[in-house]
Amino acid sequence: MMKLMTLTAVAALTLSSLTFASANCTKHPKAEWMKEADAKAKIEGMGYKIKKFKVSGECYEIYGHNKEGKKAEVYFDSKTLDIVKAEID
Repeated sequence: MMKLMTLTAVAALTLSSLTFASANCTKHPKAEWMKEADAKAKIEGMGYKIKKFKVSGECYEIYGHNKEGKKAEVYFDSKTLDIVKAEID
């Protein structure tokens, strides 16, 4: 019983930390989202080198490098491309 409670607690902590790992983007109707190809072009125009581009919840998310060459994980608003969250190493 104790092992089950411990596993449950670990699972709950893991899930809660995953929730905080993503960004909290404003919800826009899909018809208002910037087209992915346009978003990629504009993000690259900001100086990012994109290795991976994906939709993450209501955000566009990239993994790559910033203009200084540092590893970057950046979440963008899907309509405006405002940076919602950025993790730079």
